[in-house]
Amino acid sequence: MNQTGDNHGKTFTQGFSEGIRDGDADFTRLIQSGTADASEPHDFTIKVDAQGLNAGEMYYYRFRSANKTSPVGITRTLPDGSVDRVKLAVVSCSNYPAGYFNVYKQVAAQEGLDAVVHLGDYLYEYSSDSTSYAAADAEALGRTFPEDNNLELITLTDYRRRYDIYRNDVDLQQLHQKLPFIVVWDDHEVANDTWLNGAENHNPDQGDGDFTERKIAAFRAFFEWMPIRPVIEGSHETIYRSFRFGDLVDLHMLDTRIIGRDQQLDYMDYLGEGGLNVAQFTADVSDANRTLLGAEQQLWLQTALGSSAATWQVLGQQVLMGRMNLPAELLMAIATQKLDDLPQALAELAMIKGRILQGDPTVTDQERARLELSAPYNLDAWDGYQFEREVVLGTARQLNKNLVVLAGDTHNAWANNLKDKDGNQVGVEFATASVTSPGLEGYLGLPDALIPDAEQGIGLLVDDLEYLNISQRGYMLVTFTPNEARADWYFLDTVKSREYEVDTQAGMSKRVRPGAGNRSLEPAVG
Repeated sequence: MNQTGDNHGKTFTQGFSEGIRDGDADFTRLIQSGTADASEPHDFTIKVDAQGLNAGEMYYYRFRSANKTSPVGITRTLPDGSVDRVKLAVVSCSNYPAGYFNVYKQVAAQEGLDAVVHLGDYLYEYSSDSTSYAAADAEALGRTFPEDNNLELITLTDYRRRYDIYRNDVDLQQLHQKLPFIVVWDDHEVANDTWLNGAENHNPDQGDGDFTERKIAAFRAFFEWMPIRPVIEGSHETIYRSFRFGDLVDLHMLDTRIIGRDQQLDYMDYLGEGGLNVAQFTADVSDANRTLLGAEQQLWLQTALGSSAATWQVLGQQVLMGRMNLPAELLMAIATQKLDDLPQALAELAMIKGRILQGDPTVTDQERARLELSAPYNLDAWDGYQFEREVVLGTARQLNKNLVVLAGDTHNAWANNLKDKDGNQVGVEFATASVTSPGLEGYLGLPDALIPDAEQGIGLLVDDLEYLNISQRGYMLVTFTPNEARADWYFLDTVKSREYEVDTQAGMSKRVRPGAGNRSLEPAVG
């Protein structure tokens, strides 16, 4: 349980955990109570670990400070023993200036959830100026930052203040009040496209200072303000850990962003007068020494998978694991920002792929050649760290585990079959859309009229892709039973107004069944 001040810098001389008990919202039966000091070294935040609670139960709690009493919060303890259902809401990428947190409000209205899994980008480090990322409407929406925080976050004070602003959002407050969160960071909790020793928009020569100092400041603020305890006592760098939901689900939360990540590859480094240096790129992207998790975290994950007897092994992590190869001419159009050519090229290539799938004998060698040279779309994802992906998939296959991967980061909804390099079906991936951040429709400059065609085209061209939505904001509910793991995607019609509706026409459901003869995506009905 995490309690913070409602105004930055306000001193809570005493935080009082008044009640933790089952089924008593009026606090007439106290199970535990106590006191804790909220002090400046921890930004006036406190955390209370309530011990001795029963497994698999709901509890109410609240705090008192001076003459103020907090709203009543609700939490749940992890179940033990035989479990017949686990239901999780999965969210990511909540950029405050980009729109209202309607997605959080909608998740809070859901019944029967066990927890919220937040896969990162809980906040963004940019300013709310109209020229900043996704902030063009911030002033009109009343989603600007105050002057003392309307800058790119660099220092500990900067990051702390930004968390304070986010946690004063009423929809986010309500969701924290109603459900426990299981969290990891992604890049924007530090800086865009973070890796172990740097980030895309960290520039030491332009006043950003030392990256390690910036990273440590961001980590400290994260552990102060977010509902997470140190995995290693005294350390604010390790966030990989497991949550056991009885005999049904083991949820392994990973850090694919910072702790072990080598710097991302960049297609522009492989372009020359002769085009893409395919041989060098292929060698680098498949390099066995190239790491996303790091050796220590990889060994921990392999050990956790090997020692688990749960029906479902679930990886809660940041970036897409599925193979997202696209024809090279599309990638070059994106890399060189020749986006005007993109819709036509995408339509042509998708048509060729469709004809091939239908066995059309008139497909020419020249047309086939346009498809044969392909490469990963997103080198910031597992596609840029291919050897380590094979290690994880190989471990799950060797151990005969039912693997489900949860992903965020891209701002789009995806469902992928996960296959190893030899084509063996190993597991599935469910990826959530964003809370507010714009998706591929904005990045590729696609007008609304072309989005359905683009989705259909990408769906045809990417072999293991079973579903995508590249233009809507939303969330994902993932439900596990002994017989299936099911993902239901929900999308809202707008985040630019507080009045919104759930787009019932856009929703989608996919499922996977356990067992070595299954483990591939199927439509889910009912």
